[in-house]
Amino acid sequence: MNTARPIWIYDTTLRDGAQREGLSLSLEDKLRIARKLDEMGVPFIEGGWPGANPKDVKFFWKLQENPLQQAEIVAFCSTRRPHKNTADDRMLQAILAAETRWVTLFGKSWDLHVTEGLNTSLEENLAMIGETIAYLRDRGRRIIYDAEHWFDGYKHNPEYALKTLKTALEAGAEWLVFCDTNGGTLPQEIGRIVREVIENLPPQTQLGIHTHNDSGTAVANALAAVTEGVQMVQGTINGYGERCGNANLCTLIPNLQLKLNYRCLEPEQLVQLTSTSRLISEIANLAPNDHAPFVGRSAFAHKGGIHVSAVARNPLTYEHITPQSIGNERRIVISDQSGLSNVLSKARSFGIELNKQDDTCRQILQRLKELEHEGYQFEAAEASFELLMRSVLGQRKQMFEIHGFQIHCDLLKECDILPDSDEFCNNALATIKVRVNGKELLEVAEGNGPVSALDAALRKALVKFYPEIANFYLTDYKVRILDGKAGTSAKTRVLVEWSNGEQRWTTLGVSTNIIDASYQAVVEGIEYGLLLKLPSQAAAV
Repeated sequence: MNTARPIWIYDTTLRDGAQREGLSLSLEDKLRIARKLDEMGVPFIEGGWPGANPKDVKFFWKLQENPLQQAEIVAFCSTRRPHKNTADDRMLQAILAAETRWVTLFGKSWDLHVTEGLNTSLEENLAMIGETIAYLRDRGRRIIYDAEHWFDGYKHNPEYALKTLKTALEAGAEWLVFCDTNGGTLPQEIGRIVREVIENLPPQTQLGIHTHNDSGTAVANALAAVTEGVQMVQGTINGYGERCGNANLCTLIPNLQLKLNYRCLEPEQLVQLTSTSRLISEIANLAPNDHAPFVGRSAFAHKGGIHVSAVARNPLTYEHITPQSIGNERRIVISDQSGLSNVLSKARSFGIELNKQDDTCRQILQRLKELEHEGYQFEAAEASFELLMRSVLGQRKQMFEIHGFQIHCDLLKECDILPDSDEFCNNALATIKVRVNGKELLEVAEGNGPVSALDAALRKALVKFYPEIANFYLTDYKVRILDGKAGTSAKTRVLVEWSNGEQRWTTLGVSTNIIDASYQAVVEGIEYGLLLKLPSQAAAV
């Protein structure tokens, strides 16, 4: 039996996270994220502000029809407006219509915000807090009170800030949450203030912490509050949020559970953390942060030969936790810094057993260093390295063979079609000849640019034999000029990142011709995707 003190995780990705610049979630996106968080065992999920926009209203309606299995879905709103009757506030009627058991209500803690933001008196602000909470409590709602700008308010006027908390508590709030809304407080201040406030509140008061990352200390601030006795942590997946973001739950949860021995999630739920982080980044259409603590692809990546050799003997030498405990995995990065230990470990991760004394291992290492000298960068394109390794070993079976391609591009002014437009239209037509299973195919496809057209023509030819290709899609395309002094004759490196909805892989190509480099990366990307899906069906041409 786990006797560790529980910490209640409160996720606000669907509201706070959605306030990040460049992030937009559809209704279906929000529902999908909510169900994934529910599956992971998050106790509280803040769904949004009913009445603030039609999408949030529909979100709560959908969950009334098909409720979550474990989590409490929470509606969010502010206190009533100054000098208004609570019962007449349409915003509160929308909150009641959402039919959630829990409501998170935020109110002003900082006298500056009361007098200059709300343009009202300090007494009226206390009435707004107390009356709104009492109104919702009388209608069966349980209240989490977010004390907005708490730390700034406490530092400026501690007596008044404490009055706002006590008012909320007396009106029936079950949780009081300290919010560092501007994100400017540091961990030592957080700890001191939380400690002082606890001494001024009734025993057993349930407290939470909500931190923003404007000073880069959101996670540290939340940990500081927990060590002083706070029992709820609010944050977002991947730290998404307005300005610099919110406290990152993907960092907080493993630190709390694996380092500080608090109980946040069940172990079988904790292992979903990495996949949840990556799924939500995909839904949000944001590239995952490969260098994120715990859940990033590079969080347990080892590049230096000495490190790789040490980790092979004992992972504790360079890993602070077991990657599998949070659903991640160890990765051996291959580059010109590699030694035989890297090659052996990388091969093992691909299911290939090599002998250090075997000359093949040295051939792979030699070929790796030669290609990296030419401009290849396999640490960023492990799929291409696996294909290279299988080529040297004689294990790379061709599922298709390119016999040639041509690309024709037209750069037309839109004004040729639309008289009032000064924009250009970049049309491309690709013709490709492919041999698959003994048959030669000639296919033609159009695209928005040469690489798009080439990709479309290749897929058109292959999807008849390999329908799985329909699920492959490009998630990123990068071009790097390797020797800028050569001008338009410079060698370029193209990296293409792929996904099939479950796995990610990256391939690369290098050439003085950007079309050729792109062609190499696209062809290898499709080949590797097929190896992932059809490992036993990869037949030689």
